[in-house]
Amino acid sequence: MATGEGDEEYSNTSLLNKPLDSDGIKLARKHDAGNKLSICNKLCYAIGGAPYQITGCALGFFLQIYLLDVAQLDPFYASIILFGGRAWDAVTDPTVGFLVSRSPWTRFGRMLPWILLSTPLAVVAYFLIWYVPPFEDSKVIWYLFFYCLFQTLQTCFHVPYSALTMFITSDQKERDSATAYRMTVEVLGTVVGTAIQGQIVGMANAPCLPGPVEIAAALNNSSLSVALNDTGPVISLEDTRAAYMIASGVICAIYVLCALVLFFGVREKKDSCRPRSEPVGFFQGIKLVMGHGPYAKLVMVFLFTSLGFMLLEGNFALFCSSTLGFRNDFQNILLVIMLSATLAIPFWQWFLTRFGKKTAVCAGSLSVIPFMILVVCVKSNLIVTYIVSFAAGVGVAAAFLLPWSMLPDVVDDFQVQNPNSSGHEALFYSFYVFFTKFASGVSLGISTLSLDFAGYISRGCSQPEEVHITLKVLVSGAPVALILVGLVILYFYPIDEERRQGNRKLLQEQRDNETDSETDSTELAIIT
Repeated sequence: MATGEGDEEYSNTSLLNKPLDSDGIKLARKHDAGNKLSICNKLCYAIGGAPYQITGCALGFFLQIYLLDVAQLDPFYASIILFGGRAWDAVTDPTVGFLVSRSPWTRFGRMLPWILLSTPLAVVAYFLIWYVPPFEDSKVIWYLFFYCLFQTLQTCFHVPYSALTMFITSDQKERDSATAYRMTVEVLGTVVGTAIQGQIVGMANAPCLPGPVEIAAALNNSSLSVALNDTGPVISLEDTRAAYMIASGVICAIYVLCALVLFFGVREKKDSCRPRSEPVGFFQGIKLVMGHGPYAKLVMVFLFTSLGFMLLEGNFALFCSSTLGFRNDFQNILLVIMLSATLAIPFWQWFLTRFGKKTAVCAGSLSVIPFMILVVCVKSNLIVTYIVSFAAGVGVAAAFLLPWSMLPDVVDDFQVQNPNSSGHEALFYSFYVFFTKFASGVSLGISTLSLDFAGYISRGCSQPEEVHITLKVLVSGAPVALILVGLVILYFYPIDEERRQGNRKLLQEQRDNETDSETDSTELAIIT
């Protein structure tokens, strides 16, 4: 009896020490194959990022000018809507991230159900943002409510989608590749959003209204008076409002289609190798993620740089139409910027691979500064503006690609330093989005309020000189200063290429060991 037990123990021990048999090799190969993503998987995952960029681009470029010139709200009330909506949106991000991190696993995964269920209500709320209600007294409440509702529902889409990067595969190379696909599609999404919103609205752009200066000049100049009265085919304000609704309807259809492609084309993998930590409280979660030094520094870098780029984005349409005088061409100028950014994505992908992500952020942010300065210094010239816009788009591409490319590195660094703490990916991504949206809310609120103080005239053919100066500061001076502050903080960001590769190696060794343990357990189960 004793001899039999000893023989069995010896047999099992020998099995663990000898090379894997065919079943063990098959299991290991199956595990490796499970981490590989097909091109179709990567494309479906990438397409899921388009709705956020399409709607974000349309809102970022056009919502301010829509509220001022189409809905005809006072700039002060428009600033309340823009800041209030973004501030609310920023608050919902960590809240949704907290709820997602505590969500139970379903047969569809933990992230994908949030994406699917939030989509129908989100597109309804988005459509109603671009509808002018038939009453005047409660317009502000209408726009603030539906703007906040849409931002909440989009957060329920975007936070799980952002965290999904960590659950489609555990292989870092595959994650980086999927992220590159995603960034390319997202930048294409900005082109689509700019093209749809800009070109449809541009075909029904209501003419400006002459102010006291133009009217007085017309009274003293008969030819100018004829020019003011003879404007050719008249496009009414109602036509412009209908164009905004058509554009929003098209974008809503694309939103739904992308969500369905993501849901049916991506399989979320349960992170079974690493035991999930006990759920943490909301404020404990804040302390956990912000207590990680590299993450805090990265958030501050992109808080300042995002604030700079969003000031440019939110005011560039007004700057082109009011200060440069390109009222009928501003949508084409915006499209040139986005097309240039799309074409530059492969270059920045190569650059960060060749020189490292930190160097790429610095180079990309600095490259856009000369063009920010040039566009306000050169006398109004449409051809020069197109050239400057195309060149600026190269730097804008870096702003799109690099933040999301660097965030998985910080999450991996946290996992290396806290090997017993896992399942917090949604918190990292949600707080990251929180600070980006907070920057957007501050930029839109401050810029619109500044225009109110400067005396902006809705649909005015000309604006006071104070408005022109304010717009120049908002699209050049302030963004340049904020980007430089962000780059100073970037200097102290500790994750360079050497540390990133070291973390990658440690995590891969850990996963290989866990895979070996799984294989050994399976072998024992087969013997038993």
